[in-house]
Amino acid sequence: MILTGWAARYKSLADGRRQIVNFVLPGDTCDAQIYLLERLDHSIAALTSISYAELDRDRFESLLAADRRLAEALWCETLSNAAIQREWTLNLGRRDAFERVAHLLCEVMARLRVVGLIDGNSCAFPITQMDLADATGLSVVHVNRTLQELRSAGLIVLRDRTLTIRDPEALMDAALFDPDYLHYVSTD
Repeated sequence: MILTGWAARYKSLADGRRQIVNFVLPGDTCDAQIYLLERLDHSIAALTSISYAELDRDRFESLLAADRRLAEALWCETLSNAAIQREWTLNLGRRDAFERVAHLLCEVMARLRVVGLIDGNSCAFPITQMDLADATGLSVVHVNRTLQELRSAGLIVLRDRTLTIRDPEALMDAALFDPDYLHYVSTD
């Protein structure tokens, strides 16, 4: 489980091009059930300094057997991750560049809000434009233009690795963002 820091889950082609398929944020596990397989079919890279907790297989299995709520929580996270993957597929296949980037910003804010890492409408945002490009299927130039559009529209401020959403409702509308796929219970 990631305790602090940000990571990216990605796949790469033989020529080095990569597609980020998810961001791993504090409170997320990194494929908790992966021990059931021989190896990962993807990679995980730290985007910032990371601290994490790790359990060996025997300890993990005994905890799951002893605490049904823990097992259910991990299944819920697995189902939530699958829902996020479906939303990211929709993002790549049907949303335009403005909607893609706006949607990703909304998702990150929603996920960080649940773990208490939002200050008003601002959060740390260590994701580079290259990372955004690799997550949204856009070129770095297109991401840069799209971020400028979001700024010009008065929706975001992105400065010093901090994201501020100036008008959350307007950004969610622009992104066609419906947080229901995250399956979070509101903590507000």
